Amino acid sequence: MANKIIIAMVLGLIIGFSTHFTLPAIELVGQGFVMLLQMTALPYISVSLIYGIGSMSRRQGKQLLQFGALTFLLLLITVLLFIGLSPLAFPDWSAAAFYSASNQAQAEPLNILELFLPANPFNSYAQAIIPAVVIFSVFVGLGFIGLEQKRRSLYVFRDIREALTIVTNLVMKLAPIGVFAIALNASATIDNNQLDGLMVYIITAASIVVLLTFIIFPLLVATITPLTYRQVLFAAKDALITAFATGSIFIVLPVIAENVKKQLSEYAKIHSEVKRIPSVVVPISYSLPVGGKLLAILFVLFAGWFSGENVNVSDYLSLMIFGVMQLFGSSMIAVPNLLDSANVSASMFELFIVAEQLIISRLGALLSVMFITVLSLLTTLLTINKVKFYLRPFAILTVSAPLCTILIFVMLSASFELISHPYQGYEKFINRNLLIPSAEAKYLREPDNSQLTNVLAQTQKDTLTIIKQRGFIRMGYYRDSLPYAFHNKDGLLVGLDIELGHLLAQELNVAIEFVLIYRKQTKQLLSNGYLDIVTGIPVTPKNLLEYNLTTAYTEEPLSLLVRDIDRHKFSHWQKFIGKEELVIGVPEAYFYEPSVSKNLPNNTVWELSTPRLFFQEQGENIDAMMYGAAGASAWTLLYPDYSVVTPKPHAPPLAIAFPVAQGDIAFERFISLWIQMKKRSKTIDALYRYWIEGKEPGRFVK
Repeated sequence: MANKIIIAMVLGLIIGFSTHFTLPAIELVGQGFVMLLQMTALPYISVSLIYGIGSMSRRQGKQLLQFGALTFLLLLITVLLFIGLSPLAFPDWSAAAFYSASNQAQAEPLNILELFLPANPFNSYAQAIIPAVVIFSVFVGLGFIGLEQKRRSLYVFRDIREALTIVTNLVMKLAPIGVFAIALNASATIDNNQLDGLMVYIITAASIVVLLTFIIFPLLVATITPLTYRQVLFAAKDALITAFATGSIFIVLPVIAENVKKQLSEYAKIHSEVKRIPSVVVPISYSLPVGGKLLAILFVLFAGWFSGENVNVSDYLSLMIFGVMQLFGSSMIAVPNLLDSANVSASMFELFIVAEQLIISRLGALLSVMFITVLSLLTTLLTINKVKFYLRPFAILTVSAPLCTILIFVMLSASFELISHPYQGYEKFINRNLLIPSAEAKYLREPDNSQLTNVLAQTQKDTLTIIKQRGFIRMGYYRDSLPYAFHNKDGLLVGLDIELGHLLAQELNVAIEFVLIYRKQTKQLLSNGYLDIVTGIPVTPKNLLEYNLTTAYTEEPLSLLVRDIDRHKFSHWQKFIGKEELVIGVPEAYFYEPSVSKNLPNNTVWELSTPRLFFQEQGENIDAMMYGAAGASAWTLLYPDYSVVTPKPHAPPLAIAFPVAQGDIAFERFISLWIQMKKRSKTIDALYRYWIEGKEPGRFVK
């Protein structure tokens, strides 16, 4: 059967990659096979636990807990050790990432109580909340331990388990057909563009999985038990192939348990525990952070490197402890929390999903199968006292493990360094043009004093009337206001706010004049009527008092722009607030230095005429620059040796709004309603994706 499955998988991959041909029926066949395997998995977990634990004595239960926990910790630490070494393979590439709106979303917290405590066991079964089902089944099994007349009831659970095993074996006869369909559909529908940037993670993960699955774990069992390397692989073979083909460990749990029992059958006549322990350990292990689940921690380390927000080595231990706790639940919930804890951009979660769909889920399934197999074998053999030191496999392990590890990581590092990977973040950012056709526009490097409007004349007419008479709307902008207003590779003024300015002018059927101004000029130029509107500024109490602001058209989390090597210093507000030796830069167009100094009384705060000074010689003495996360991310694309840090606890996001002509409530209301209209039509969303997130805008509605 194993050979048939391998042949079917290879044929499916070859046909899919070569023809890219698939049919809905093929996908349905693959889905149907997986669903048939899932049919018995959850009942098998529950019934096996109840029968296995219930048939034990208290002494046997204590031994199982003791030896099982010891073995699990040994295997867990081994996997985490290799994950911690994995960044050694990452090449020294310049990296930075666009900002993502997902950074504003709070990661879904892990509810430990709901995950583990089955207040309603039937709901836990219906929702397939595995840890809760395991806990319920364990408690029922413990309840049976104390019963005197339990044999007949337990035989019912034993017979149900055997019946489920027979059903699973029947379904497995369809494995070649199901695996062929899954492999064909997966290979035919892979988007090659999704592989860009992921190869480092995929190859590194694959190397760790192969090393642990086929070298470290089998040799570890052979070193301290009578089982040979070949017997360990044989115990896992069927489950390894099926799990890799389907990308699921859940559906092969019955296969693992039965194959482990077969390998230990020679001890079954003397030790009755041999028949029970695998049926307990295997189901319990699924709810633990085993094997492939732990690759989520590797992804966080990769995501930090890939986005230019490297996780500091001193934070590895806390990340791994937090990761193990999170991975008792779903990795889809755990990864956003892990990214947040490591201060890595939440936009990397999208990359995690792509990697999982491509191959990581299958690699993780391989590692999980071997992890659970070894855990079950070692726990059983420890319990029946069949542990002995064997010199030959130990010698092979002590030589091959370090040698293979060093060789693999050296080869990976050398290979990745040989790959030509020019940094493209700057070009991707600066090479963009306006998304929509521009209005007739004029650009001034400073206000034209000869055109300043008389204040009295301005008060006699509303702004919209003046714009119509003038024939153009006049918009002020601040220099280096990335990504809202900046000059592209051709010197054209572009950005989110500039695009909105063009769109507003078109809908008013007028031209537009852009004027470069300094923040300190804003109030005067709006008050005397020279400017009609200015590019966005944060909505703060000070700005509300000083300007006539529209409704907010976007928002940004408060962040710090720091050098890569200093990221760990600013991960929490408590780490740097009050340190007099730290200098915090504040761009004048974004924040007022007095208000920042008020909140950071013991830090030195310097006002910068432009954020660009932070990256030049004048900024060498500035430790961090306070900025909005979207703007800060844009600057890292230009200067990839810098990173964005959002200190914890996260401050509420700052709303961004347009200052408009002073005293003209009608014009402010018009612009606010216009912004709301563009939000409802998803126009601002499309422009946001394009200018802020660096993505294609999708369906664009003006």
